[in-house]
Amino acid sequence: MKKESVVICGTGIVGLATALGLTKAGFDLTLLGPRKAPGVVQPDVYCPRVYAISAASQALLARLGVWSMMDAGRVTPVESMEIYGDASGMVNLHAWQAAETELAWIVESSEMERVLQQAVQVFGISWLTEKFERLESRTVFTDTGRAMTPSLLVGADGAASPVRTAAGISQQSRAYGDTGVVCHLTCELPHQHAALQWFTGDTVLALLPMPDTADGHQVSMVWSMPEAMAAELLAMPQEQRSTTLATRLAAATGGRLGALRVRSPLFGFPLFLQSSGMVAPGVALVGDAAHRVHPLAGQGLNLGLADVDALVQTLTNKEPYRNAGDMRVLNRYRRVRAEPLLAMRLATDGLHRLFAAQAAPLAWARNAGMQCADRLPFIKRLLIGAAAGRH
Repeated sequence: MKKESVVICGTGIVGLATALGLTKAGFDLTLLGPRKAPGVVQPDVYCPRVYAISAASQALLARLGVWSMMDAGRVTPVESMEIYGDASGMVNLHAWQAAETELAWIVESSEMERVLQQAVQVFGISWLTEKFERLESRTVFTDTGRAMTPSLLVGADGAASPVRTAAGISQQSRAYGDTGVVCHLTCELPHQHAALQWFTGDTVLALLPMPDTADGHQVSMVWSMPEAMAAELLAMPQEQRSTTLATRLAAATGGRLGALRVRSPLFGFPLFLQSSGMVAPGVALVGDAAHRVHPLAGQGLNLGLADVDALVQTLTNKEPYRNAGDMRVLNRYRRVRAEPLLAMRLATDGLHRLFAAQAAPLAWARNAGMQCADRLPFIKRLLIGAAAGRH
């Protein structure tokens, strides 16, 4: 029996994971997109983009056979979280409160891409480095003139998704007017595998535990701040920028990790809230092509990997007489993802709005709410479950 063909446009983490999942499920896969050369792994040099991988995402990567392929010395478990409000509010979460050993794992983007590329090569998945050009009557055309008519085209091609546009899938997008500023820091005190987050009103600062280096203890910074503030910081000469950032970090963190020093280049990326219709006849979207949320919960990639899991399960369980691009099948995928995506969108956007509001009654209420949540074990278990990706 001939295998159904699937073309995946997009060769980042989500696209590669989709290719592996569907190949293992018995589909004939073709990857379409650039092949990034794997970087040389250097001691004490870390990729600027890191992700907090939830328990659900870790389980998926384990089923795909790639979790154990990662360098354990470059993967940092998160055993606790400390979340600070803009006054006296604080919530402490520990893995043991939900009978777990870890809340999440911090992993470099480059390390995940490296092992996923290796697995794709082992499985012999076809990889075309051509560019998606257009979609006509379910036929995919590349920039070289190649034409393919798969049962299903998967758009894993990022927030500006050409596949989404070509398929006419609806999209709603709203800019937050904020920029996420990222870099790695050397910290004076050990992080003890704790992820730390501060809501300061107009900014959200997160410090994520990373492996120690020859310079000392290390954390990764993700600081969401107004565009003008970020632009001013990024435009500064390097020495002034490092000094200014260290001063602002000391004020924001209250010295929780002692002195903090910048140890890598700074990067900034605009923040958006984005959703889409997810599917069209013969087309399904995954990852940033389908949705984006505020990074304050660190769930962007986890949502994308949950898309992968849901799509693979939906296609695996479809009736044999329906093809992978049948709208009745694809609507099942869309429905499975609708509730978790809406819940995460409401949670992240709601938190952003709540802490951005400066009215005194709201400031009191949100910090009092955090204090109350910190005293209720069942609330903590719910929060830990959400962080782990259990819906």
